[in-house]
Amino acid sequence: MNPLKRLAGQTAIYGLPSIIGRILGYLLVPIYTRIFSEAAYGTVTVFYSYAAFLMVILTYGMETAYFRFAEKEQEPMKVYRSAMTVLGITTLLFLLPALFFSGTVASWIDYPAHPEYIVWFAIILGLDALTAIPFARLRAENKARRFAAIRMLNILVNIGLNLFFLVFCPWIMSEFPASWIADVVQVVYSPSIGIGYIFISNLASSAITLVALLPQLQDVRPEVHPSLLKKMLLYAFPLLFAGMAGIVNETFDRILLRYLLPEGIAEQEVGIYGACYKISILMTLFIQAYRYAAEPFFFSHAKHADAKQLFARLMNYFVILVAFIFLVTMLYLDDIFIYFIGPAFREGRQVIPILMMANLFLGIYFNLSIWYKLTGKTIYGAWLSLIGAVVTIALNVYWIPRSPDHLIHGYLGAAWATFCCYGLTMVLSYLWGQKYYPVKYDLVRFFGYLGMATGIYLITVWLNLETSFSRIIIHTVLLLIFAGIVWMFERKSMKQLVTELKQ
Repeated sequence: MNPLKRLAGQTAIYGLPSIIGRILGYLLVPIYTRIFSEAAYGTVTVFYSYAAFLMVILTYGMETAYFRFAEKEQEPMKVYRSAMTVLGITTLLFLLPALFFSGTVASWIDYPAHPEYIVWFAIILGLDALTAIPFARLRAENKARRFAAIRMLNILVNIGLNLFFLVFCPWIMSEFPASWIADVVQVVYSPSIGIGYIFISNLASSAITLVALLPQLQDVRPEVHPSLLKKMLLYAFPLLFAGMAGIVNETFDRILLRYLLPEGIAEQEVGIYGACYKISILMTLFIQAYRYAAEPFFFSHAKHADAKQLFARLMNYFVILVAFIFLVTMLYLDDIFIYFIGPAFREGRQVIPILMMANLFLGIYFNLSIWYKLTGKTIYGAWLSLIGAVVTIALNVYWIPRSPDHLIHGYLGAAWATFCCYGLTMVLSYLWGQKYYPVKYDLVRFFGYLGMATGIYLITVWLNLETSFSRIIIHTVLLLIFAGIVWMFERKSMKQLVTELKQ
């Protein structure tokens, strides 16, 4: 199959559960931000920030190591079993102390009243770590449909249980308090658990996912090949540090907000910031779907003679798409997207364009970063993420505690820190990549499309149209102008792409 057609097809298949799941999950945000207070939603945001950081530690780069060595080794099953064995051991070593000392851990992170949250998240993380390599195996074997089906199952169970516990059960208790169905509901539902039902739903979906992956686990047995495992770990450990630093860049701002702001407003501010972060849904959806398909694609196509030319073309298409997504979100923010979060959370609107552009930089960085994975120089990935983490922490610590009369403060400081971090790592990755794995990216188009998208958005800010009707009309015209200019410059390339996709 034509490589671009294969990548597009697999991006669509991998993206389907991500898109549907994120959209359905996104539809939970209006529920969360209307049922729970800003502070309660802040607690949810903080726990998932911790979980993202711990997940990187628990998988320590073994997914990417599996892709690389399964492609290189004569017996990929040896790679699979070695990875599963070592991951199983480290997951068990994590679970035991987390479960037995949950109260102590809850006190450490200032949630002493909820040790059960620690237990639930420890199990969720353990289950997700055990499914990481089976999911990677499905991707490596190009079993995109099965991958998508299991991901969809996880999503539907999670969302279904959220709706059951947070919408259906309270409605039954409110409307039919003396009925037999209320008596049944009371067996599984207690209003005092509150946000805990978000975590319980996640736990149940993770458990069902592990069961669904049993066909990929049935041929697993404890098996370690020391020489192979040593090579895998040497390859993966820099990715572990890169991943840890990367998660600091992605999520640590929410944790720092909680500890750097005054106690009376910290949880509330985290909740507002976390809810506004969700508005970047279209950008993160596309990047995640592309990322699932692109990583194994890059590894499998790297040996081809035209690999670098293909990677440059892909970057051009990628920049066009993320610039378009940025514009769609920002041009229709006040008339569509902002209503997905509750009114009390909308005061954080000013961070949305900053975070959208930051996530755009992150997507471009992911495309650029393939150079250190293909060349085996994963230590550079660690350095890039470490530099980003230092920038993130330093700018957050400087900006977040500033007084309200300071130009940048609070969650606005967190947003700008994210922007600076991803912008810097994107630039550094390009410069280092050109030294070790030079690809002739079309920088004129790169900066031209991003600059045009930014300029159009700034025009709408300057116009500051007051009525929804006038905004939609004018903003749609501006969006069509952007699309027309892109078509004018990319018409030949896009016609070639369509021809290739039909082959």
